[in-house]
Amino acid sequence: MIGLFLGDTDFPEIVLNKIKKLNKKYFIIDFSKKSKFKSNKYSHRISIGKFGKILSLINEKKSKKVLFAGKIAKPEFSSLRLDFKGFYHMPNIIQAAKKGDAAIIKEIIKILNIEGIKVISSITFNPELALKSGNYTKLKPSKKDLVSIKVGTKYFNKLNDLDHVQALIVNDSKIVAKEGKDGTKKMLAKLKKKTHGMLIKFPKKKQDLRMDLPTIGLQTIKDCKKYGLKGIILKSKKNIILDKVKCIQFANKNRIFIKVV
Repeated sequence: MIGLFLGDTDFPEIVLNKIKKLNKKYFIIDFSKKSKFKSNKYSHRISIGKFGKILSLINEKKSKKVLFAGKIAKPEFSSLRLDFKGFYHMPNIIQAAKKGDAAIIKEIIKILNIEGIKVISSITFNPELALKSGNYTKLKPSKKDLVSIKVGTKYFNKLNDLDHVQALIVNDSKIVAKEGKDGTKKMLAKLKKKTHGMLIKFPKKKQDLRMDLPTIGLQTIKDCKKYGLKGIILKSKKNIILDKVKCIQFANKNRIFIKVV
């Protein structure tokens, strides 16, 4: 029995569909903003403040493994009703929240580990979503592009643990834009059309690769076309690509390369 801690974005539904296809027994703790899994008979809506109830459900289901998928947003802590375990753990969760949404999940993982519950990778059942090294499109980066890619990669390697940057735009060996807390789409929206250059999307330094992997999908490729970008660079086995076939087809049609390093 696998426990699924599911939030927002399309990724959780892809994970859930694969688990159903594999006939795995599961239950859901729905952390999405609008209870998007409420129609599923195995779904439970439990707030982070009721941590004792969460642990009781996991034990009741005799589950020793759980998986996180999707964006789990920071709750309104002032309005949370706490049970005993929630009261005990909440100070650490609140402290973690100051570092961002991903830090909340990391703190929950710590608590689960203390309780003897293992958190597995979000792509355990969907390894096909992470690409290995290689070029996946007809178009390949030029020698000049490869130099720019190295500049971007060096920048990522120098980031500290608290930086939120998961994406960069590089062009002519210069960093044109950096992703902030608002995400890749907001960064792209600030670009001038026909910016050229490339999107590099890597995990944050020391990121917990069991969850919150950087993700791209068809809309990301369409945004790249809109702003005149010529390529996307991902990290081998450390990015999620949704609608892979459609992404590659669209990239080929619009002369955009997808390279995994």
